[in-house]
Amino acid sequence: MELRPYQHSCVEAIYAYLRNRDGNALAVLPTAAGKSLILAQLCSDAVGLWNGRVCVLSHVRELLEQTGDKIQRMAPSLPMGFYSAGMNRRDMQQSVLLCQIQSVYKRAGELCDDKPFDLILIDEVHLVGESDEGMFTTFLADMKIINPSLRVIGLTATPFRMKSGLICGPDRLFSEVCYEVGVRELIVDGYLCPLKTKAGRQKVDTSGLHLRGGEFIATEVETLMDDAELVQAACDEIVQMTADRRSVLIFAAGIQHGLHVQKILQERHGVECGFVCGETPSHQRDELLARFRGLPSDQLFGENRDKPLKFLCNVNVLTTGFDAPNIDAVVLLRPTMSAGLFYQMVGRGFRLHPSKTDCLVLDFGGNILRHGPVDMLQIKQPGDGTGEAPAKECPKCQTVVHAAYSVCPECGYRFPPPEREKHDSTAATTGILSGQVEENAVLVTGVTYRVHAKQGAPDDAPRTLRVEYRIGWNKYISEWICLEHTGYARNKAEAWWRQRSNDPVPNNIEDAVAICNAGGVADTTAVTVRHVAGEKFDRIVNYQLGPVPPPVTSDLGGLEPRHVPIAPDDDIPF
Repeated sequence: MELRPYQHSCVEAIYAYLRNRDGNALAVLPTAAGKSLILAQLCSDAVGLWNGRVCVLSHVRELLEQTGDKIQRMAPSLPMGFYSAGMNRRDMQQSVLLCQIQSVYKRAGELCDDKPFDLILIDEVHLVGESDEGMFTTFLADMKIINPSLRVIGLTATPFRMKSGLICGPDRLFSEVCYEVGVRELIVDGYLCPLKTKAGRQKVDTSGLHLRGGEFIATEVETLMDDAELVQAACDEIVQMTADRRSVLIFAAGIQHGLHVQKILQERHGVECGFVCGETPSHQRDELLARFRGLPSDQLFGENRDKPLKFLCNVNVLTTGFDAPNIDAVVLLRPTMSAGLFYQMVGRGFRLHPSKTDCLVLDFGGNILRHGPVDMLQIKQPGDGTGEAPAKECPKCQTVVHAAYSVCPECGYRFPPPEREKHDSTAATTGILSGQVEENAVLVTGVTYRVHAKQGAPDDAPRTLRVEYRIGWNKYISEWICLEHTGYARNKAEAWWRQRSNDPVPNNIEDAVAICNAGGVADTTAVTVRHVAGEKFDRIVNYQLGPVPPPVTSDLGGLEPRHVPIAPDDDIPF
């Protein structure tokens, strides 16, 4: 197994947490970031390096099967088994055991007759509902009695629930996030596919919908979205906007709505559209998914096995765990109040594939306007108001962009300046007079280094080193280090560099980024952010740095990245 840099960092962060902290930790990685490879590495290390035993938990049989298949392909020598009534498997002796929680939550003792578990891994933690949490709590408590040194790690792309907000907390299953990497960072680094977003021209008014358990009532949503005029207009737009796309995944609001969409696409536009829901027979579902994924026809058995399937409509079945890297268009024909569900639907287009350069998201349910761009989701705690829209739609081309844009990046439309509000609903924390200063120290959970060129500047203009600090869930603050400038700006940049690195101060930004990514600068663990009332941008005024590392450049000027092993054999993290 060869881990990507951020996957390696995630494994390192998990081991550091296991060695140095108590509690159950959560690792947060976007959809398509390769959580299965991280699971496989953790299992392989636990068994191969430390003679430990691992339990991988899930409450969904299909997820258990997919996870097991990926781990087995990535680490084929691992002795692995399943314990799941739904799979009709009762394995108990293997070093790595994948268990469905409904089948094992009262059987901790039986599973540990031969040897107790040292590590429990729970994938897709956001799917563990409040009704399921009791089973997990019971199982983990019994396992802790058997082995008091047991450790628990969870992985998810969305560390929050619609009803209760963030998953982590002192009274919850997981104590804190030990590692997080964001969507934007992985897209910029080339590990996830970029997204393009458009809102549907035919708008829906969701103001009349009622909520139950924090989500729109399903029957009301389907009635709203299944309007004949809306379905026809949406299908017309889908066909038009995806003319140059190869694999279009559609999320419908209900079974009748989905069948209606399928009928209009096939009868009005003459294109085949598959349809799957929870009631679709497994053989039919498997055939449709295989054709949609573009598998070779010799692996298929249906009468249409030689026909690729461009359009696939589904209802509540192809969100978490469905992998089809070829998806280059996602259509949201349903509104949702769940930021997690919105993320999971859009996330089906994150995977890289040779046939696509980006993934188009068509949103007919106002979800992007409701929740914000997928890399900057607005996560509200229970009881929060609706607040200001975190995104806005270009009235000229229907592109949906972050609310901070003043000019549409697609068509150049210039948004009017925002109107000033008369008052806020809550007391402000910033200064009442312009110039009043507020400073706060915040922890840094990740740093990204990039080459930055000023928009519209000539090609020979000096660039800067953009340093982006992650200071919360999808919250960032940046600074720009002027290494290619002269005079005072260069002197300030040199001082910044010498404070962090034993390597010579680079003269171009590419070398600076290479040294930073090779481990040649000290880690930043915290920054102090200054906010001045009346000023638009906050500034970083102080840093908390780790030790300055040894130089990573050789005498010949080439880069020699330092390699830190994942974990020494004699340093068991659990």
